[in-house]
Amino acid sequence: MNENLIELSFEEALKELETTVAKLEVGDLTLEESLTLYERGQKLAAFCNQKLESATLRIEQLSGDGEIITLDPTAID
Repeated sequence: MNENLIELSFEEALKELETTVAKLEVGDLTLEESLTLYERGQKLAAFCNQKLESATLRIEQLSGDGEIITLDPTAID
C-alpha cells in the first residue's frame, strides 16, 4: 500500500481504490487504520481522476486525420 502512485497504472490504482473502499465498508478496522486507508483512498481517487482527465484531454486533441497530439502530462493540474 505504500507504493508510489506515480508507479501505478490507472488500472492498478483503481483496483487498489476498490479494495480500500471495500475494507472501509466492512468497518472492522481501528480508527487509525480507517484514517490511514481513507487518506490513501483520497490520494488514489485524485490520481485516477487526473489520469482520466489526461485521457479525456488527449481524446479531445485528436486532429482531423485521427492523430493524437502528444501533450505534456505535467502541464495538467
